[in-house]
Amino acid sequence: MTDLPAAGIDKSTWQQALKPFARADPRRSTWQIINTIVPYIALWVLMYYSLRISYWLTLLLAIPAAGFMIRLFIQFHDAGHMSFFKSPKANRTWGFITGVLTFTPYENWRHSHATHHATAGDLDRRGTGDVMTLTVEEWLALPPGKRFGYRLFRWPPVMFLLGPIYVFLISQRFAGRKASKKDRMSVIYTNLGIAVLAVALGLLMGFKEYLLIQLPIIWLGGMLGVWLFYVQHQFEGIYWERHDNWDFYTAAVEGCSYYKLPKILQWFTGNIGIHHIHHLSPRIPNYNLQACLDANPAFQVEPVTLITSLKSMQYRLYDEANRRLVGFREAKRLYAPA
Repeated sequence: MTDLPAAGIDKSTWQQALKPFARADPRRSTWQIINTIVPYIALWVLMYYSLRISYWLTLLLAIPAAGFMIRLFIQFHDAGHMSFFKSPKANRTWGFITGVLTFTPYENWRHSHATHHATAGDLDRRGTGDVMTLTVEEWLALPPGKRFGYRLFRWPPVMFLLGPIYVFLISQRFAGRKASKKDRMSVIYTNLGIAVLAVALGLLMGFKEYLLIQLPIIWLGGMLGVWLFYVQHQFEGIYWERHDNWDFYTAAVEGCSYYKLPKILQWFTGNIGIHHIHHLSPRIPNYNLQACLDANPAFQVEPVTLITSLKSMQYRLYDEANRRLVGFREAKRLYAPA
């Protein structure tokens, strides 16, 4: 993934290189809010009036609306890392608002996402805030029913078409069994916020009209969001290691992709494709990630492109012995009984 051998990297130099970019700029953050929320609301209005013309036009407008919803989620994401504003209160406030708009409880998500950052690439600490991925050995050891269930979960139509509906409309409505009181209250307040907004818009425009607009936006935005997260952590040459040998910096640089997107898509996704740097320093706001990459040749790793990212769909399992991701067919071929 990178030309720099992990063992030869001066990690203190890495931290010094990242530090100048790990600063929120209130003016840039405010402008980013304006250039996202204003067109998002405008598209909502256009979608409402388009219902009188053709629902196909409404669905067409849902595509850019979903793009702006992703951009709102990136701001929500930065606020969760306390990197969008200097003030923790401002981050929490905007995090709650964008959490309601993206159907995601701020504090509950923030906790699980922090765990993801602390454990990404660690084979012994999988299971929180990540895409469930079994090793070949683990999958082969499963009984037939559970093996089929895992195959169904990793089937692209389920993961990318049905998955977003489950994640954003169902899963995020509940806190986990081990969730703290703060996380549980976050879920409750977010659900109330979503309900209040839905009722207000339903009374204003009609509940049927609200659903005809909101559902395609949340589905399309969620689908693209799930794909982004998947490609960031499922790609050729990925780093995964057992906990005793796991290294945070190597996990970030070699275990998180640099998803190089066309400029317009990079803008809508808030530079989150520069994911290896984001994992090295989550305190870098999204609008500083490109500048950080440009200023530091050491972070110029081999990118994943739109074309090469499609290969990620064939990955299902981690072959620990050969240190690479494989599909089900290849796993059976490699580990079939003699």
